[in-house]
Amino acid sequence: MMPCPHLLDRIMAVMEAAFDPAYGEAWNRRQVADALSMPSTHALVVDGEGNLISDGAADSRTPAGFVLSRHVLDEEELLLIAVAPDTRRRGIGAILIEHLFDAARERGITRIYLEMRRGNPALHLYQKLGFVPIGERPKYYRMANGERIDAITFARSV
Repeated sequence: MMPCPHLLDRIMAVMEAAFDPAYGEAWNRRQVADALSMPSTHALVVDGEGNLISDGAADSRTPAGFVLSRHVLDEEELLLIAVAPDTRRRGIGAILIEHLFDAARERGITRIYLEMRRGNPALHLYQKLGFVPIGERPKYYRMANGERIDAITFARSV
């Protein structure tokens, strides 16, 4: 199943603005499209006020952030979250994750996981929203310059 092109365009607009290329964390259009074509993958996009944007073309609001997740049975993994630089420091990231919690509960999810690189400034957001560290992967991520950075795994019940 092909993802809605409007949804993909909105995600990519935020992705291209939000991720620092030095860390190599952004996905390309094909990776996002492939993920969205799987029925276990979910995406939410919000505007600058944190309101959900529909998938359809009729919704012309500018996307400010997105979250991409994947579920298996009663667990869900937050794959990517991004907020456009010009809308940061407004609570959009927290709102996105709260929308994810609500949608996950509707799918019968009981626990959400995420992984981030050590030193990611999103750490404070995740901790504020109740995520706790449960593991580490030494030198898991490779930066554009070849340097390796540890990954930290977090979990939270919903």
